Amino acid sequence: MENNKKKFISTSEESVNMFHNNIIEALSKTYWFVPILVYIPIIIFFNYLSIKNNLSFYWVLLAIPTGLFVWSLTEYILHRYIFHYMPKTEIGQRLHWLFHGVHHDYPQDKNRLVMPPGVSLPIATIFFLLFEIFLSKPFMYSFFSFFLLGYLYYDISHFAYHHFIFKNKYFEKLKKHHMKHHYKDDEQGFGVSSQFWDFVFKTKKM
Repeated sequence: MENNKKKFISTSEESVNMFHNNIIEALSKTYWFVPILVYIPIIIFFNYLSIKNNLSFYWVLLAIPTGLFVWSLTEYILHRYIFHYMPKTEIGQRLHWLFHGVHHDYPQDKNRLVMPPGVSLPIATIFFLLFEIFLSKPFMYSFFSFFLLGYLYYDISHFAYHHFIFKNKYFEKLKKHHMKHHYKDDEQGFGVSSQFWDFVFKTKKM
């Protein structure tokens, strides 16, 4: 059902203060290119580890689509069930707003469209430890590098949807898909880097 409740959405590129502490406030803002500087070396490092541990070319070919596929599902689940979960407690609602609600209130804020490394790196570490339980090395190194590549693509494409004008029909369609999530119905269109899981779980209106 479409969410018809009117919500506050700023159309400016202003940044609203989230924290009273100036240091924490500054750390909550991130330029769009920062994830590239942070994650490209990490991705290269994990690929290096897989090569150093003699991962065969065929296993790398398997790691590429598997890592990207698992990221795309993770992205959808996090966005739909974690980012859009609304707690009932006042503290929980405050945390929700800090983590994702502020983005829906100020969707054009250039400084809060990619996740700060101080948040994304601990989350990435948790996923690494989880994958380490189920996947054997060195395949896990290669798999994780492409999982992170999927995340990096998501982060940068998310910024682009909000601030770039696309001539390519594919990216234009993805941008419209995401804008509908922001400005029409935030209970639909949870996929950002892909619409695939929205079709699978029927959260994209035809």
